[in-house]
Amino acid sequence: MTIDSQGFAYVRDLVRANSGVVLEAGKEYLVEARLRPLAEQAGLASVQLFIESLRSGSLGTMRGSVIEAMTTNETSFFRDLHPFETFRSTVLPDLAQRRGAARCLNIWSAACSTGQEPYSIAIIIREHLPNLSQWLCRIRASDLASKVLTTARAGRYTQLEVNRGMPARLLVKYFVREGTDWKVKPEIRAMVEFFEVNLLRPWPSMPKMDVILLRNVLIYFDAVTKRAILEAISRQIAPGGYLLLGSSETIFGLYDGFDRVANDRSGWHRLRQQQGH
Repeated sequence: MTIDSQGFAYVRDLVRANSGVVLEAGKEYLVEARLRPLAEQAGLASVQLFIESLRSGSLGTMRGSVIEAMTTNETSFFRDLHPFETFRSTVLPDLAQRRGAARCLNIWSAACSTGQEPYSIAIIIREHLPNLSQWLCRIRASDLASKVLTTARAGRYTQLEVNRGMPARLLVKYFVREGTDWKVKPEIRAMVEFFEVNLLRPWPSMPKMDVILLRNVLIYFDAVTKRAILEAISRQIAPGGYLLLGSSETIFGLYDGFDRVANDRSGWHRLRQQQGH
């Protein structure tokens, strides 16, 4: 039994109200795939029956699990490579020069999933920031799904997960083998603080950020939500700071407070100086 239109509408409205993510028509297959494990966990024979139980209130405690299942996105170490190359070759050297007096960097991975993105950034800083021991580098990493944050904090990944993007040289340098898995070394884990944030809700108090990474997130929101998040991000970024979006995401016609980084096609933007920060 596939889910009916009322069941899809219920999940769509639940997810949108709690995360801002918009499930467009035709995504019924995605709901089926993501919620099937939850239906099995609840001992129900189909996703349709699972949704009906949710609507009746008998599985109310699982609503959070539904939202997490529908909003957890694919990730990997050094995903797509090019954004991290630009961070290494352009963004980090610029910030190292302009923040050289304070020797402090604040970075926020605002949709970190299971942690590969912030750990990748931490490794690049460890490898390429001169005089690192004299700097205070704080990487904050957040997601709205508590389950993926548990994985991220543990910093433990399967062989398949580290095979996806992690160069062998960096793997043996920054990970230790634990059974068949690999665990991020303590000096890298100590650079990253994980916490739960729903971008649609009030954000916790944070310092101004030199870099905010928000890759492949805006594509799931409507235009009004995109604009509101971009405005909030512009207030959270320090003067001359950087924003990374997905390479296919555009803010053209939505918000004019950022400029694309020259000679970069991977989604890097820089906050315009005249924004009054």
